[in-house]
Amino acid sequence: MYVNRTYRDNVAKGLMSFRTCVKETDLFISVDKESFCDKLSRRVEKRIMAHRYDLESYIDKDPDFKLTLNPHPVLPGAPVIAEAMAASANLAGVGPMAAVAGAFAEFVGRDLMKVCAEVIVENGGDIFMYSTRNRLAGVFAGDSPFTGKIAIEIPAVVMPAGVCTSSGTVGPSLSMGQADAAIIIAGSAILADAAASAAGNVVQTKKDVKNGVEIAKSIPGVLGAVIIKGDQLAAWGEFNIVRTQTP
Repeated sequence: MYVNRTYRDNVAKGLMSFRTCVKETDLFISVDKESFCDKLSRRVEKRIMAHRYDLESYIDKDPDFKLTLNPHPVLPGAPVIAEAMAASANLAGVGPMAAVAGAFAEFVGRDLMKVCAEVIVENGGDIFMYSTRNRLAGVFAGDSPFTGKIAIEIPAVVMPAGVCTSSGTVGPSLSMGQADAAIIIAGSAILADAAASAAGNVVQTKKDVKNGVEIAKSIPGVLGAVIIKGDQLAAWGEFNIVRTQTP
């Protein structure tokens, strides 16, 4: 299914970007200009193919890994990507596939850190970020009046970091809630992805945004959260929320 990801039009300052797709995995990658080269896309493609092979082969042996919405122990000999997804999902109290987008962003991003000074990997609204400067993560929350109006400032001192979003009203991803955006910041995009699902699952109405934040706060390793439903926003963590448009 084609998704028009218009938010990708806003590229981080000073970076060069390219897109790499393998089956359902669709990554938008930004790196510093000095590291940008044609070989990077091929490197990313190879890493995606390798991780997809490992994960798909494992799911053939353990189909519940893909289907369950609850924490799930992996079998002995599981590939590293499956172990990482399961571990983060266990902390958040969700199924391991809740962390799959963050996992691909994280694994590709950390590989690119070996050859790039700055790396941002976006996978359907889930972001792995490594930069020597503070970066802004824009907020996209569907029809909420906050969409395009605010951003979260991610300090360089917390990077590499994951900034991941779950939504019950935007996009095809499964959510048990109705949050316009449940945004989580963590030291890992895998954990941030799983935690975003957990926080978003409890938001049904505007009055639930604080409950989403409380869920996020209870998950070890989560650094911050922004939960949005309509014109209501709740936030926690030592991060600045900045205005990107004047009223």
